[in-house]
Amino acid sequence: MDSLLLLMQGFETALSWSNLLYCLIGVMLGMFIGVLPGLGPVSGTALLIPITFGMEPVSAIIMLSGIFYGSMYGGTITSVLVNVPGEAASVITCIDGYEMTKKGRAGAALGVSAIGSFIGGVVAVTALTFVGPALSKFALNFGPPEFFAIMLLGMLMIVALMGKSLVRGLIAAVLGLLLAMVGQDMVTGEFRFTFGSIELMDGIDFAVMAMGLFGISEILLNAENPTKVKKPEKVKGLLPRREEWGPTLKSVGRGTGIGMLLGVIPGANSIIASTFSYILEKKVAKDPSRFGKGAIEGVAGPETANNAHSGAALIPLFSLGLPSSPTMAVILGAFIMHGLTPGPALFTKNPDFVWGLIASMFIGNVLLLIMNMPLVGMWAKIALIPYKLLFPIILMVILVGTYSLNGSLWDVGLMLIFGVIGYILKKLDIPMSAMIVTFILGSQLETSMLQSLSISTEGFLIFFTEPISAVIMSIAFIIFALSIFSGVKNKRGNLADDVEM
Repeated sequence: MDSLLLLMQGFETALSWSNLLYCLIGVMLGMFIGVLPGLGPVSGTALLIPITFGMEPVSAIIMLSGIFYGSMYGGTITSVLVNVPGEAASVITCIDGYEMTKKGRAGAALGVSAIGSFIGGVVAVTALTFVGPALSKFALNFGPPEFFAIMLLGMLMIVALMGKSLVRGLIAAVLGLLLAMVGQDMVTGEFRFTFGSIELMDGIDFAVMAMGLFGISEILLNAENPTKVKKPEKVKGLLPRREEWGPTLKSVGRGTGIGMLLGVIPGANSIIASTFSYILEKKVAKDPSRFGKGAIEGVAGPETANNAHSGAALIPLFSLGLPSSPTMAVILGAFIMHGLTPGPALFTKNPDFVWGLIASMFIGNVLLLIMNMPLVGMWAKIALIPYKLLFPIILMVILVGTYSLNGSLWDVGLMLIFGVIGYILKKLDIPMSAMIVTFILGSQLETSMLQSLSISTEGFLIFFTEPISAVIMSIAFIIFALSIFSGVKNKRGNLADDVEM
């Protein structure tokens, strides 16, 4: 009951004219970013962080969150209409969505996507309403050893799951930790890795790093291989046939469950959620041969899982301060930049902010459903904007946004350097998600470790003598060991295939 009362108070905050406007702007920007091939929720959220400076924290995060889940909706449109995924999680939707378009059923594919996304998003935010406060209360029992263990677990899971190679994931994680150490040491006060530069004494600005890694690198990659988009088909008939409602709703239910379950697991991103959902739908189907030829369940399930994952990913972020995906890591950085610390105390210290944000997500999902159903044709036309016009505009926004942070050309230069680094990392298939997560959590991990050691009489054994931290550390090491085993097994399998060839 307490959660419901607090949620009602949150709606008072979310329904103020300013916050309602920011929510609308956020979801519209998110739709725009999702529709454009080459951009996605991570890049879009990172690029637009600078425009939130000077805004109230609740308004800023409402808008950034709207960009996040709005881009999930938007990525579906080009996947279905022109077989070009707007963002990575929509790749699975192309399989059956575009086949439905070729059969003249684009409207039905987009209709079930919008309905499934709405249901998955609302159910996930409802879960956040009730599970988030309970998990936060439990986490209030955590001390420095427990926080160190949970952050280490999150890092290892993201390193293990986000990349194709464990070695590449570890390289990215180490790079992130090294960058997090730039600046003043929290214990000794000594300056580390500053090379005599005054600008680096306060460390590396997260927004500068994010805009370079995600924004500039995307421009370079897409300029190298621009995506050609066909003229979209005319959309008509937004609802499925009568006999399709039953299977479709069952797919939506299964997709919601999968998305929510994977949303709370660090490293299990929305791509994994949509892929698992598609595999499950094919397994339970009476006629699996329909999949790949325009099966409506192959659109409804993955799209629902995609958006349920987006909402559920906020549960560990709000309750434990632990980002479970790259976009959540960017939003965590935005929290910190606006003076907010996600974690167990967030629900008690900033209740107006938390419940206003949760309420805005309910509103945002309704706005997205309204914008998706009747206006889908308009959004599809945005994908036709030529790259030679689009990317100079994005580049100008990045440069101006970076300079506006501190009025410093140093920041602009550093951002461009990170852009080149991001381009190289993507070409080498090194997961930047692991790098950005360890960068954000690095200082917190170091602080928790030092605090734990200062109260310990047994050194590092404190992480294994405290019951909760011992369990979490054991899980972390098991996951890491399984990742090594899986990597070695895959490598041997690849070598065997090469020998046979």
